[in-house]
Amino acid sequence: MASGEQKITTDHNEIKKWIEKRGGKPATVKGTEKGKEHAGLLRVDFPGYSGEGTLEEITWDEFFDKFDDSNLAFLYQETTSDGKESRFSKFISRETASKKK
Repeated sequence: MASGEQKITTDHNEIKKWIEKRGGKPATVKGTEKGKEHAGLLRVDFPGYSGEGTLEEITWDEFFDKFDDSNLAFLYQETTSDGKESRFSKFISRETASKKK
């Protein structure tokens, strides 16, 4: 992982803007969903990177429903330590997020 400054948010607009700026799309890991109404494990799909064939694109509504239902926060960084745009992100519990702030 690059050592750029990390940020944490639960703001849907901020998350969507960060993901779309980097060409990402909301996704779930195939085979982890619970029925047709419940998304599985959340991921960000950056086309051309790992995840090809294992991720399924979902709508932003599905993504944020699962995000909120799972009580998640989004940990990310804008740039790497050398100033390049970063794609580093991960989902953490909101409890963990409150401890990091």
